[in-house]
This record gives sequence, C-alpha cells and structure tokens, in this order.
Amino acid sequence: MYSPIPEDWHEANRARWDERVPIHVASAFYDLASFRAGKDALRDFERAEVGDVTGRSLLHLQCHFGLDTLSWARHGASRVVGLDFSEPAVDTARSLAAELGLGPDRAAFVAADVYDAVEAVPDRAYDIVYTGGGALCWLPDIDRWAETAAALVAPGGFVYVSEFHPIADSLDDETGGRVVHDYFVRDPWVDTTPGTYTDADAPTVHNRSVEWLHPVGEVVTALAKAGLRIEFLHEHDATLFPRYAELERHEDGYHRFPAGRPRIPLMYSVKASRPA
Repeated sequence: MYSPIPEDWHEANRARWDERVPIHVASAFYDLASFRAGKDALRDFERAEVGDVTGRSLLHLQCHFGLDTLSWARHGASRVVGLDFSEPAVDTARSLAAELGLGPDRAAFVAADVYDAVEAVPDRAYDIVYTGGGALCWLPDIDRWAETAAALVAPGGFVYVSEFHPIADSLDDETGGRVVHDYFVRDPWVDTTPGTYTDADAPTVHNRSVEWLHPVGEVVTALAKAGLRIEFLHEHDATLFPRYAELERHEDGYHRFPAGRPRIPLMYSVKASRPA
C-alpha cells in the first residue's frame, strides 16, 4: 500500500514556489546581472546533446522564471515558449524577455500546470520539448507527464530531459556515500524545511512541499510508452549545487566528488524522438 497523496499537494507546492521567486531572482545562484550581460544559463552538456536550435521552436515545461528558456532563444531558437504554474515566476520571465528585446513572437510565457500544457500553450507542435533540472520531482504521475510532453512534439522533433539523478536522494546528505533511503519508494515525500537552495537562511513562510522520487527507469519507460523513441540515456558525474558536504566545486561551475573517490551519477539526460 502506498501512502495517499495529500489533497493540497498542488496548492502547497505552488505557494512555496511563489514565495521563493523573488529570493531566487535576487540570488547569486541565478546571477541575473551576468545573465542580462549575456551569460548563458544552460549547461554545456545540454547544449551539446540538444544540438543546434537555430530556426527551431522550443517548449520549456516547468520553466521557473525563464533563464534556460531565454538562453535557448539566445542560441537561435525561432520561438520559445515557457510554461510554469507560478504566476510570479511567469511575470518575471515576461519582464526579462522584454528587457532582452524578445517579444511574444520570439519568447512567450504561460502560467499553467504542466498537466494542462496541451490546452494552455499557444502552439500544438514543437520541434523540441525541454525540461531542466529539478522539475520531475514535483509531479506525482510521470506517465501523464510523458504523454503530455509527447503530445506537444512535432513529427521529427524530440523531448529532451536534463535532471538530477534520483539516486542522489537515496544517499546520506553528509557524505553521499551511504544508502539511507529507498530508491524505489513511491510514497510522496512531505518536507517543511524553510529557506531555499539559493539561500538556506532566507526567511520563508510557505515551507511545506510534496515531492516524489522517480527512478530513471520509470522516466525512460514512460517516454517510450508515450510513443517516443529513446535516442540516448546519459549519466553525468557532476551536479549544479553542493548536494553533499563532500562535493567540491570545480572551475567549470559543477560540483563533483573529490578525486580518488568512487563516483556515482549525479545528473542524467534523455533524448526521446517522435518519428517524422
């Protein structure tokens, strides 16, 4: 028997994210000043694996306040659309797009739940449907997510997922060297930790969240069941923040385990295409 999903999971998560938008906007983690000056928000492996986006349309599901979305526009995507359930995040994304001189014809943002994306976004077929790190853990139903993403891919296009590896949530926070949580757990995880990943000491009120761990096999299988062809599954030995105390920050901005220590995957990426 699985634990029931709290009835207020969606409202609790949205309130948490709404409150954290201004904290993230002001943070060194997102460094908006550098982004405005031209710094790329995307990871190097994402750019390499997605490839040239020049002249292609791209939909970013769960886009937060749009830095990755707008970065794809900067790389030449003909039109980008970002979707997020947080209205403050979407408002911020729209303001940033206007600052960069990207009108709605180049960069549009929609406030809606990801499961409602087919009805909410302005187009019905995108060359690329993209989702970045830290998105899938907020969704209870990965099959429904994959079906939604697949329904929005144009023939010959693909879904690209860049995510934190779920094995990381099975290990202890101090060393990342001991398995302390069940990798295959299906129960929702309710957290009440204040602050946020950009500022652990930030004063916050809406601290309750409901999250889910989705094993990599579950994500890949859901995409295949939705009618997409899996092109690759890549695992990466680096992550974007100091998930464990023993991780070291490298010059490229990634966090890795010290040299000589056995490595584990900390992120993964999947490309799944729709036949032309």
